[in-house]
Amino acid sequence: MTILDKILFAQDFASSSENLESVAISLAKTFNSTVVPIHVLPDDIVNPKVKDLLDDTAHSRLESVSKSIKAKGVEVESPIIKYGVAHDAIVMAASQVNANMILVGSGENRAKELFKLGTTTERIIQSSEKPVLVIKEGDPFDVNTILCPVDFSDPSKRALNNAIIIARRLSARLIILSVSEVPSSSWFASKADLGKENSERFEKHKTDFEQFLSQFNLNDLNWSKEERSGNAAEEILDTISSKNVDLLIMGTAGRTGLNRLVVGSVTEKVIREVPCSFLTLKSQDVITLHLETDIKDFETLFEAGAQLEKDGLYEEAIEQFKASLNINPMHVPAYSAIAKLLDKIGEPEKAALYRKSANEIKERIWYAKIEEEVRKLRGS
Repeated sequence: MTILDKILFAQDFASSSENLESVAISLAKTFNSTVVPIHVLPDDIVNPKVKDLLDDTAHSRLESVSKSIKAKGVEVESPIIKYGVAHDAIVMAASQVNANMILVGSGENRAKELFKLGTTTERIIQSSEKPVLVIKEGDPFDVNTILCPVDFSDPSKRALNNAIIIARRLSARLIILSVSEVPSSSWFASKADLGKENSERFEKHKTDFEQFLSQFNLNDLNWSKEERSGNAAEEILDTISSKNVDLLIMGTAGRTGLNRLVVGSVTEKVIREVPCSFLTLKSQDVITLHLETDIKDFETLFEAGAQLEKDGLYEEAIEQFKASLNINPMHVPAYSAIAKLLDKIGEPEKAALYRKSANEIKERIWYAKIEEEVRKLRGS
């Protein structure tokens, strides 16, 4: 079972990407993922000797990276060498290998430079339909707090669905932020009118926020909500600083302030100025569940169900527990696990039936043990 099957690890061998390898290993171990290293060489080198030297060096270094990752117990696919413009080649390779996510560094940044995001990384974010995880230079990716801004759109719903599972796997606290944007004062005759409008707008926004959150399984998750009023980009950045956020997860095509995260001023304020690592999602999920269909071992199926329960994927967990019962219909823990999950998803009557089955099996096992003891006593 995997939920993040493949990570395309973009390696440029620069100092800013030195810790990317350890991040790739950590993620792969957490999500049982395969890592695919990639490096892009320029395609405009005229001198054949120089080209051959670059080719040999790139292949050697990428092979070394692959061996290092394998040595940590992580599955690695054959490294990829591409030629051309880096962001185009990386985005194309992500589609070709069907990666769940592109892992990149934030790029080189001079100390006095206003914007902290490298050009290649920014263009990957702009052009990729695949999720992109950007690791800030020097960030060890020790994630304790995750922030997910939402504006109630489908892209932000996708981002939150993924953020919830990632938070569960990383045992991190999840903050869900929603910002009620303040309209221009030019619409109103007075500050009093503007203040009244903002207050009413904020109250409606809080109601909409509650309705939005009701769609998600937040059971057994360490989470909190943050409701703010103001400019979306500024409030996102302020929340990151004030709440010591380690990872920002956001959809990049929503309404209000978030719909400009791919281009424009909000891009500069958020993905260029954000002090932490961040994950952007457009039309595809990072988390995609892949279940093996030919498993014949009930314990493996039961363990898969237990992990899915931890991930908050209750209905999928129930199916795995049921599959384990098809192999071993006397497995009481599976009945109990299904009953507990049915209670959580609001089906108490079905839960009662599974508990009844569990109790009946316990009784049968108990009586069988008694009969066995009686036979032993008679035989003696």
